Amino acid sequence: MEAITIGMQGPAVEDVQTRLVNLGHDIARAELDERSFGESTAAAVRAFRAEQGIAVMDDVDMECWSKLVDASYKLGDRTLYLRIPNFHGADVRVLQHALNALGFSCGEADGYFGPHTEAGLQQFQENVGLFADGMAFQDTFNYINRLHHIWKGKPSVSESDVHIGFARAASVLERNRIAVIGVDPIARNVASRMWNIATATTNSSGMQLCDREAPDDVDIVFEIASDPLPDDCAPRATIVLAECANVGQRIRTALAAATARPALLRIELTGLTRYGSFTASDAQALAVQLLDGVCDALSD
Repeated sequence: MEAITIGMQGPAVEDVQTRLVNLGHDIARAELDERSFGESTAAAVRAFRAEQGIAVMDDVDMECWSKLVDASYKLGDRTLYLRIPNFHGADVRVLQHALNALGFSCGEADGYFGPHTEAGLQQFQENVGLFADGMAFQDTFNYINRLHHIWKGKPSVSESDVHIGFARAASVLERNRIAVIGVDPIARNVASRMWNIATATTNSSGMQLCDREAPDDVDIVFEIASDPLPDDCAPRATIVLAECANVGQRIRTALAAATARPALLRIELTGLTRYGSFTASDAQALAVQLLDGVCDALSD
């Protein structure tokens, strides 16, 4: 492209000015009205180039224009998915930051939608009950925006779980009404051990062990299963335990995204259990891991 420089006037200058103003740069009203590339526009260009780490000068050349377009994208402006060449821009960077802070690690928020971003997005979609295709349409953006109070301004979470203290765990269990359901023999074993540990933690535990139906007066229902949902079932909020280390953050995100009460969250043990080789020690370890995650997610 031909560089846009001082002294030029017209639609191309107006486009540059609009993008710069939207990014927080000041340009004189007279230059905006006349769509003219004057000194204040040049100053804004220099400031933008400095922010982007490219050579500081007045011209909007191809490199500067590409950076300006990338910086102008807002989350939701376009559908994001894995392609070659990768989508890149400020909207991708915001999505990556949100995913990382919500507990779905996609690596460095570099603004490029690569395979790690796709994997993190798929896990987030599964977590909140969306079709996990790794494509960010408006339904995904709606969930990200609804959860902005959790991720905005927050750092990426650690990949390790936080084991909260006995007293805090007891407090969480006493003030929350939680139903736990195991849908198959192995899952029922894990669920019953969760209930046992919760009851041993405090006599006033609000956790209930249920068969298939949870009572209406609970706040949260955790459905534990050894196998994935059948393909013909509608998507639902799901955590695949083998795919995450930060269980508490995953549970917290899913519960914050839930639109119905009681919130229903499916915990899949896929890949962690095998009939014939699954021991009581395995069941106890999973029960402790899950109860830690639940208490972490529900703690203040």
